[in-house]
Amino acid sequence: MKGRRIVLDTLNGCEAAALMVDGKLDDLLIDDPDQIRPGAIFRAICDRPLKGQGGMILRLPDGEKAFLRHAKGLAPGQPLLVQVTGHADEGKAVPVTAKVLFKSRHAIVTPGAPGRNVSRRIKDEDERERLLEVSHEVDLPPGAGLILRSSCAGADPEMIAGDIADMAALATAVTGDAVKPDPEALVEGDSPHTLAWRDWTDPAEVVTEPGGFARESVLEQIEALSSGHVALSNGAFMYIEPTRALVAVDVNTGGDTSPAAGLKANLAAARDLPRALRLRGLGGQVVVDCAPMTKAHRKQVDSALRAAFRADPLDTTLVGWTPLGHVELQRKRERLPVLPRLGSLLA
Repeated sequence: MKGRRIVLDTLNGCEAAALMVDGKLDDLLIDDPDQIRPGAIFRAICDRPLKGQGGMILRLPDGEKAFLRHAKGLAPGQPLLVQVTGHADEGKAVPVTAKVLFKSRHAIVTPGAPGRNVSRRIKDEDERERLLEVSHEVDLPPGAGLILRSSCAGADPEMIAGDIADMAALATAVTGDAVKPDPEALVEGDSPHTLAWRDWTDPAEVVTEPGGFARESVLEQIEALSSGHVALSNGAFMYIEPTRALVAVDVNTGGDTSPAAGLKANLAAARDLPRALRLRGLGGQVVVDCAPMTKAHRKQVDSALRAAFRADPLDTTLVGWTPLGHVELQRKRERLPVLPRLGSLLA
């Protein structure tokens, strides 16, 4: 089935959203009611510094703990506005940042970072000028800035202005609550259906009727995530296996015995790796054991990896090659791993 389809449904009572591209599962968002959603904003209270790490443990409501890096100048007992950046590993504090963003489909309001900017993905200078004119029609909170997202290209000016106004009003209300002495939840993180509306902005058909996952073949593709095996072109394949310390990726040429088999398999793996990690909710340290190839081909694999991850919504850094010929990546932990929950979600 050609084209893009966004399917909004539930999995065992948990809200979920799937993005299908030409009939293939391209992205997957699944809620977890037991976890704090990334993007949630809290008024936290500084608890105790971690001097060796340069961070601070913070108190959240209901006895939850958060960890803030780069906590220089903060003192215990001090209230602080923070935003959740990802999910906590078992037994660890929730990761947060003091750089709070108010994000919608078209606009991001940035308290403490003044200036009005347009996404670099919008290249047309006339369009950039039009969008900046629209942005100046809406007042921002004092000291706040604005980023107009790539979805603004060609969008209705009233919709853009409405998004800016909504985020500006929310920022004003939240920052006004920042100095009270007790921890409090101020803004809930976006649900999968809201995230799908906010971030999957390319034209697509939206399926909202219950049971859409079964009708659109989403369920069978989610079930396939229980296997680490990922088929690639020309008979090549890779295995993705998460461990406690890192995510291991093993690339194999399959039945191809041609001289360029290793390079072809590694390029195919580079192109598909962002999608494979995204669907499985995997982040942190990623180590790729490439199929055998000469060192002269590493630049081609580097270029393919950078191009692939540039289009990925999750921040990933290409660290480099190890002496053993492995590629190391560092990927933001913004999603929960799917595999530990898969059995209960599909029950």
